[in-house]
Amino acid sequence: MTDIQDPIPAETDRIASQIVDAVYAVHSTLGPGLLESAYEACLARAMAKRGLTFKSQVDLPVLYDGIRLDVGYRLDFLVEDVVVVEIKAVDDLLPIHRAQLLTYLKLSGRRLGLLVNFNTVLIKNGIKRLAL
Repeated sequence: MTDIQDPIPAETDRIASQIVDAVYAVHSTLGPGLLESAYEACLARAMAKRGLTFKSQVDLPVLYDGIRLDVGYRLDFLVEDVVVVEIKAVDDLLPIHRAQLLTYLKLSGRRLGLLVNFNTVLIKNGIKRLAL
């Protein structure tokens, strides 16, 4: 028997589309080559201009043996309380980056995440959508 997840809600997809639009705007203005922190600040501005509500650098505890452990995990962005956005500025996205986002989704109880690598010539190649 397979475990079939419900589809991602349409509203969550709409929010993800707005985030991707903001990512494109930032990348088309700045291009590759900056530090992750610069892209993070600019993406925050671009999302705010689109009317998205978000939190940045959200603490993400690990629950183990009934105890909440603050071990230093942080979400780059939690948008509209439903989409996790993880930003990178690296040569190539590696399997560990996908694993990181999947872990963040699991720990946060969210289903949809965007992994964004701004250090790419074509930003469409730097955006990965992951869902649980």
